[in-house]
Amino acid sequence: MNIIFMGTPDYAQKILERLIGKEDINVVAVYTQPDKPVGRKKVLTPPSVKVLAQENNIKVIQPNRLRDENVVAELLAIECDYIVVAAYGQILPKIILDYAPCINLHASILPKLRGASPIQQVLLDGETQTGVTAMLMDVGLDTGDIIKISTIDIADDEMVETLFDRLTNVAVDLTVDVLENFTTYETKKQDNTLSTHCSKITKADGEVKFDNAISLYNKYRAFTPWPGIYLKSGLKLKKIVLEESQSSNMAGKILKIENRSVVVGCKIGSIRIFNVQAPSKKEVDILSYCNGKRLSLADIIS
Repeated sequence: MNIIFMGTPDYAQKILERLIGKEDINVVAVYTQPDKPVGRKKVLTPPSVKVLAQENNIKVIQPNRLRDENVVAELLAIECDYIVVAAYGQILPKIILDYAPCINLHASILPKLRGASPIQQVLLDGETQTGVTAMLMDVGLDTGDIIKISTIDIADDEMVETLFDRLTNVAVDLTVDVLENFTTYETKKQDNTLSTHCSKITKADGEVKFDNAISLYNKYRAFTPWPGIYLKSGLKLKKIVLEESQSSNMAGKILKIENRSVVVGCKIGSIRIFNVQAPSKKEVDILSYCNGKRLSLADIIS
């Protein structure tokens, strides 16, 4: 079968890699976002999907706007059986959706967590299960009919990078399954009354307060390494664990100093801090930071 693939980040690159390795699947073209400047020196860097496609001599198209008339015409001239979309970053116009079945791999159990950041949001919400949904795309945002859902459990201390890797593996297997068995699946419409939405993450989302220990820890799980979590003062909490979730405390009060760590109270619960990073400083262990600031038991970290 002939496939047009659309995707941009590492999540998509892993799916493309599997498709390229399948003898019964022929990737005839890859659509991905334009190269972007990266780092302090703003070096123009291609998406990982582009690099992989070029290594395998697959045609790469990087339109600024997929909706442009000439871009659409070029795509419609490519013969394909399916279009596979994984974190591409652009909305497909109806004329493309009608050209071939467009299969999207979304990293949540739809209709929950439609939108840009489902992997982070499921951790923020403290959920114990998530998954990947294969769906037929329509003109809405993650609103298409469901083909198949694969689910996994989430550990209480699971971090976003680990969950991302696990969901990527799920998506890889699910993509091949759906393509090879497409005609055997009956699609199911989403129940829009159960839908939730998650927005694109910004750096500002990483600011935290010592209000609720569980919420703070879930932000740490979801936002490490980017955008990280930090106090209003700019102090970054680089390594923490949830100590307990029941006690009532003064926010930011040092409750214990032990085992190369500091237990800090939240209004509800407490967290144990191991490493921090002050603005424009290197990351240090929390005891070194407290010594430098002359903070001791019962003092406030802010």
